[in-house]
Amino acid sequence: MPKRAHQTARRTDALSKARIVEAAIEILDARGETALTFRALATHLATGSGAIYWHVADRNRLLAAATGDVLARAMAKVAKEEEPKAEIRAIALAVFDAIDAHPWIGAHLSREPWHAAVGEIFERIGGWLQPLGVPADAQFDCASALTNYILGVAGQNAANARTVPGATDRKAWLEGVATGWIRDDPESHPFLRRVAAQLSEHDDRQQFVAGVDFILAGACVKRNT
Repeated sequence: MPKRAHQTARRTDALSKARIVEAAIEILDARGETALTFRALATHLATGSGAIYWHVADRNRLLAAATGDVLARAMAKVAKEEEPKAEIRAIALAVFDAIDAHPWIGAHLSREPWHAAVGEIFERIGGWLQPLGVPADAQFDCASALTNYILGVAGQNAANARTVPGATDRKAWLEGVATGWIRDDPESHPFLRRVAAQLSEHDDRQQFVAGVDFILAGACVKRNT
């Protein structure tokens, strides 16, 4: 009696770690972090789970590899700038845009703050602080503040975007948020009342870069004191 053909087609090309990571990114982008299981990945790659475990030991290492791959590609695309502030802004925006496009990265880095990609961002930013004129004894603190700000704001921005339905009018939604903050007491929150219109009109990327500039301005003040 002939053997029954397998129900599931199997891949015929060689499986590599790079292809596994690429497939993991495809699943993460399409369906989110909870959808990434070795069973789903095996189905996506038309292979067995054992073949995947041969290259990647566990799910957390797979998430780490996917995070590193996306951020490495983002860093590689940063155009070389001659002016230190412009280069730091470019690095910051590359990370912001990568996390905005792949929100699961922010969630993963919040659980794994010592990821190698964080060290790479720290190195890239720190390398421009001396040309900027930041004193040697202030460079560690400045690089730390910038790296934490970049990853924190980028991750929060991506998380915020996931909580709002896709068809939502952003301006109207933010106006509702501002109204909710100040409606309880007509005399409360005077600052929020002054900036409520800015909340609904602001551009996330522009505000993000403004924060980078504030930190760099403080670093320049430190230089001159």
